[in-house]
Amino acid sequence: MLLHLSVDNFILIDHLEIDFEDGFSVITGETGAGKSILVGALGLILGQRADTLVLHDKDRKCIVEGAYKIENYGLETIFIENDLDYDTKTTIRREITPQGKSRAFVNDTPVNLAVLKQLGDKLVDIHSQNQTLELNEAAFQLSLVDSYVAKPELLSNYTRYYDKFVKTRNELSELRLRHEKANADRDYQQFLFDELHSAGLREGELEEAESEFTLLTHSEEIRTRLFSVLNILNENEPNLIGEIASIRQAIDQAVHLGASLSVVSERLETIHIDLKDIYTETAAYADQITFDQERIEQLTARIDLINHLLRKHKKQSENELLILMGELEQSLGSIESLQSKIEEMESALDELRSQLQNAGSILSESRKNVIPFIEGEMVKKLADLGMPSAVFTINHQLTADYTRSGTDKVTFMFSANKGGEPRELQKVASGGELSRLMLAVKSLVLSRSILPTILFDEIDSGVSGEIAGRIGSILSRMAGTMQVIAITHLPQIAGKSKLHYLAYKEEGEKNTFSNLRRLSQEERINEIARMLSDDMITETAKAAARELIRN
Repeated sequence: MLLHLSVDNFILIDHLEIDFEDGFSVITGETGAGKSILVGALGLILGQRADTLVLHDKDRKCIVEGAYKIENYGLETIFIENDLDYDTKTTIRREITPQGKSRAFVNDTPVNLAVLKQLGDKLVDIHSQNQTLELNEAAFQLSLVDSYVAKPELLSNYTRYYDKFVKTRNELSELRLRHEKANADRDYQQFLFDELHSAGLREGELEEAESEFTLLTHSEEIRTRLFSVLNILNENEPNLIGEIASIRQAIDQAVHLGASLSVVSERLETIHIDLKDIYTETAAYADQITFDQERIEQLTARIDLINHLLRKHKKQSENELLILMGELEQSLGSIESLQSKIEEMESALDELRSQLQNAGSILSESRKNVIPFIEGEMVKKLADLGMPSAVFTINHQLTADYTRSGTDKVTFMFSANKGGEPRELQKVASGGELSRLMLAVKSLVLSRSILPTILFDEIDSGVSGEIAGRIGSILSRMAGTMQVIAITHLPQIAGKSKLHYLAYKEEGEKNTFSNLRRLSQEERINEIARMLSDDMITETAKAAARELIRN
């Protein structure tokens, strides 16, 4: 229940402090006095969006704060889930800075707008004139039916299956597209894989083949040069090995004669041994080199194949080709895996479809069962609102496919006159009739829910006289179980209230401001008299006002 509202620097409100009580309260005032501005201010602390346009003074921030009594409404879970301090008297504050930044607080703990709205939806239901138009919407009509279903979990169960079904169906569709694309490329991928696989590639092979090819194509020239070396080393007369041996012999003789050349002798011996080793290795290598035209042709074909594959796949090495071959093999294998996944998902989708169909059937049956009761209750309430001959029925049809709200479509059908054929609301209901229909709907819905406060912003649009009095009576009865605040321009409704507030304008030195104050009993009589007599307050009007209040 709303206990206190504080508004600072909001549109035409400079500063406002007002207390509220339980029961039925009305707010009246001249057109433009700022009644609906209060609705906007209250909407801020209930999670509605706002910007710097709400600032009356662009250099000051806007602050709206509301104090609520929230015990016995089962709101503890919201506080626990959002790590908030729970207090039976909770304060919600919203600030809008001149820079356009918005901040919100619950019991001085900062919260985001989503949390504010989550809590606000459980505290106050603001019904504006625009909301009456929702009465024509299929979703709103179905939600009314659902509010009367004894087991609300039926809809949540169905919705859970529906979300899983849609998610699985979308994933299956994506898998099928991937499989279709993969199948379209499969033959070409298989050809590329087979080509690479049959090539029998190994890392470093091209460099080895090119080296061997170079050797074989120059084999005769290499042999000629090697034989020339062999001749110089040991086969010609004189030859290098023999000459070194002669030089060493001469040095050794000099050493015997006393020359200090033993080191030179040793070095010559080493050179002599190395030259003989060089000769032996060169001779062996020369014997191995032979011109092999068949091998050259084999190497040429291999080198051409590898280079062809490198160019074809725009790769730089055999290793990159081997990696590509692995990727192709994996892709080909994934096609089989995709098919297996598709089959598994198709089976899962069939199971979900069965569960969804079963949940939808149970939900649909429960909705159909409550429709006669809603129709009867609506007819009673419409009679209370001055439409004793009204006919209200709910047309139920099954949808062609599953929707998130079920397989049902309901349409409210209405006729205000006896013998009239019920038709869709937007085709037959006038503005005043829609207002009364919406009030009847609201009273039905709220009788099925636990909500601390409801605020009606001119629910009486398009009605007057006796009907206005009946609306006031219904609002007064609703106030027996919740706090009801109504913005009205009808004295018949104002007279039914427990508390009466007046919205008014006052002029400052430079600006005009809106304000709100609670009326005393005498002030209330004068205000209702003004409403009755077009601002000319007469004794007759006062007497009529007193009569309205007494009744």
